[in-house]
Amino acid sequence: MRRRSLASPRAVLLLIRRYCAARDVASAIAAFRSLPTFGFEPGVAQFQGLLGALCRHKNVKDAEHLLLSSEAEFPFQTKSFNIVLNGWCGAACSAREAKRFWTAMEARGIERDVVSYGSMISCFSRAGSLDTVLKLFNRMKEAGVVPDRKVYNAVVHKLAKGQCVDEARALVRSMEEKGVAPDTATYNSLIKPLCKARKIKEAREMFDEMVGRGLSASVRTFHALFDAATSPAEVFELLDKMKTMHCEPEIDTYIMLIRKFCRWKQHDSVEKLWNAMPANGLSPDRSAYIVLIHGLFLNGKLEEAAKYYEEMKAKGFPPEEKTESMIQAWLAGRELAKASAAVGSRGGSVSLKVTRREW
Repeated sequence: MRRRSLASPRAVLLLIRRYCAARDVASAIAAFRSLPTFGFEPGVAQFQGLLGALCRHKNVKDAEHLLLSSEAEFPFQTKSFNIVLNGWCGAACSAREAKRFWTAMEARGIERDVVSYGSMISCFSRAGSLDTVLKLFNRMKEAGVVPDRKVYNAVVHKLAKGQCVDEARALVRSMEEKGVAPDTATYNSLIKPLCKARKIKEAREMFDEMVGRGLSASVRTFHALFDAATSPAEVFELLDKMKTMHCEPEIDTYIMLIRKFCRWKQHDSVEKLWNAMPANGLSPDRSAYIVLIHGLFLNGKLEEAAKYYEEMKAKGFPPEEKTESMIQAWLAGRELAKASAAVGSRGGSVSLKVTRREW
């Protein structure tokens, strides 16, 4: 008796996602087309799932082609276009392609909703001009589309980044009046640009206002403040505040602080942070070792840099090429110095013959 196929629609949908992750677009689409052979007729939801999986793994051009060529099977919907638009705005991070596709939506009569505007405003908030963001925001309101929190946060971020802090704060008040409560991301949209502009007083005011509203600071909030910190005391004060607010540091927190303390030549603080990682349930990864080794090396702590280099390799982390070259050059120089010292103590000398071509 013949065994029944173990394949099922669910298994095929899982296979489609794996093909998309591997960027094997042809196999993903072929698997999708094979669904009817398993007694499952894919609908718009499954089609949109395929578009989303393609875009998530940066196959946005293929997703767009599939969308436009499948109108007979899957009639155009705003949601389907939004998936591809968000692909161009997010995964592909191409403002030019996003603008082209936005225009194509209009030409085909596809209605743009709050998700459509949210994708475009977020995209241009990161990569476009403040003028473009404000024009989109105003056009959205003129079209009768009500902004949501994502849209407000993107506009607030762009205003703060453009040093229009008063306007950004006014927009936060305006969103509240319209029933959209600001969240931690709203305040992060203000705090991060202010820290980058070194407007620390205003950033701290925003932080205090956020906490005063009962909102929890995120790791991203503290990273912005750490980046702007100018002294070890300020850094450790913020770390204490993180602990008080039950906001646990991540491995990236320690990496950025170790890099900062190495620049400040604060070796004791570097050691303190390194030892704090295991105490907080974190294990240093390859990036942490590389930052530490480079920092120690550049601060003249050569023996310690070599010690952590060997520890990194013992844990199975492959050294960065630059790190490998740096350590190996130092080890070779150390061995040469030892040889020179040994020969010198016997009254001899070490001769190094260097040809003109080697220079």
